[in-house]
Amino acid sequence: MGDANQTIEQNFDCPFCGEPVSVLLDLSVGRQTFVEDCEVCCRPMEISYACEEEAITEFGVGRAY
Repeated sequence: MGDANQTIEQNFDCPFCGEPVSVLLDLSVGRQTFVEDCEVCCRPMEISYACEEEAITEFGVGRAY
C-alpha cells in the first residue's frame, strides 16, 4: 500500500451481516476493485473506489461470490 499520507480509512456496513467495518484505501491509485472478507462474518465483499487529488470520488461495496 502507499505511504501513510496516501491512505484513508473508509467506514461502511457489511452487505451480508450489516455490521460496521472499515478498510484502508490507497489514494495513490486512481481506481481499484478488490475482494476483502468482512471482519465480523468473514464473508467476501467486493470493494471498489475511485479517487482524485487524494479524495474519494466514488465508493461502492457489494457481495462477492
